[in-house]
Amino acid sequence: MLSHRKYILITGLIALSLLSVFLKKWGSNPWAERERREDHGLIRIDKSAIRPDDGDTFFYKDFIIRILGIDAPEIIHKEHGIFEDQPYGRKAAAMTADVLKNATVVEYLPFQNDKYGRLLAHVFVDEELLAVRLIRAGLAYETISFYGDNGFPELAERILKAAQESPKPPFERPYRWRRKHQKKQ
Repeated sequence: MLSHRKYILITGLIALSLLSVFLKKWGSNPWAERERREDHGLIRIDKSAIRPDDGDTFFYKDFIIRILGIDAPEIIHKEHGIFEDQPYGRKAAAMTADVLKNATVVEYLPFQNDKYGRLLAHVFVDEELLAVRLIRAGLAYETISFYGDNGFPELAERILKAAQESPKPPFERPYRWRRKHQKKQ
């Protein structure tokens, strides 16, 4: 028969072993499972299949990706009734094209398609949110305040933090500029 002291020691060792297995499998962070799901949802992009469009949109293979969480200044899109560039529109488009071209790894985390058929997605360049880079450069406004976090609270928080820490962009909010300059078709 085991002494009471040995019984407590063996029971404690078994409990520690089970706890160790549990922590290895699920992590000690209660949000770890959510973060892992977001990480596993990342889709790597073949950079050779990217065709830049404007500051917050690019073509990838046979679909259009609209960067989630920001609104960048407009450039000419006659098919959408925009016949002139918004100030800083070309600069934002050039930065997005340059960042995508020079990144080692480009990935996206899809959300859903918008009413125009574009895929709304968080885009990562070398593990950094492209939206955050554009905001810090003063070339985009955040849109989290209007549309919410879309099920990605941690990513939305990063975008909002960048917007709070960065100077206000030197151009009119693109949605307001569109109201004044976009021609109805």
